Amino acid sequence: MQGLIVAAGQGLRLRDVASSKPLAPVNGVPLIERVIDNAHNGGVTEFVVVTGYEAARVEVFLERLAARKHLSIATIHNPDWTLANGLSVAAAEPLLAERFLLMMADHLVEPTIYADLAARPLAADEVVLAVDRRLGNPLVDLDDVTRVRTDGEGRILAIAKFLEPYDAFDTGVFLASRALPRAVREDVNAGGTGGISEGMRRLAAAGLAHTFDIGDRFWLDVDDPTAHAHAERARA
Repeated sequence: MQGLIVAAGQGLRLRDVASSKPLAPVNGVPLIERVIDNAHNGGVTEFVVVTGYEAARVEVFLERLAARKHLSIATIHNPDWTLANGLSVAAAEPLLAERFLLMMADHLVEPTIYADLAARPLAADEVVLAVDRRLGNPLVDLDDVTRVRTDGEGRILAIAKFLEPYDAFDTGVFLASRALPRAVREDVNAGGTGGISEGMRRLAAAGLAHTFDIGDRFWLDVDDPTAHAHAERARA
């Protein structure tokens, strides 16, 4: 299974911890290395990482990591890294397989989530988002998390920050097809920002965006010092 990691942003809210968010140490191990380790333990055998801010540092680290751990890690630079995150998915399209796991460089996720999501069937034009239905999850930052509204049968009806009403949280892990970068490009061509959520909304409108419930399993968006402290306590 191929894994696509978006690692292009600046991570301004984590700047007190590290100048480059993907390289921010969590108990001495760079965040992106932990993401790759968890995904590899969940069955991902080939990685594509989209870089942007401080690309050279991140790419050198990943080259050394690949040699040290005998992993397949390709990198591609997103020149529009200051813009919406979906543009990183679109930038990676030449390297993407027909189906792949999409993950974020700052999200720590239990390996079994990757494994179970990858085992799901997926049509050529669909995307499945791993969601957390624990609306009281104390590790979730309600001012930052992307919220999801579903139909109760596994289909996404709406996805956005500050969405009301909602019944799930976006964990940042997707089983995706090439339909996702296409939807992102369609959003840009229609005058949109080209965010991942914008692409997902287009797929949802066509009935092609579905959910996978992670149950009570661990995930954490390490986006600020508070979340970073949670990560170090969790030893994820």
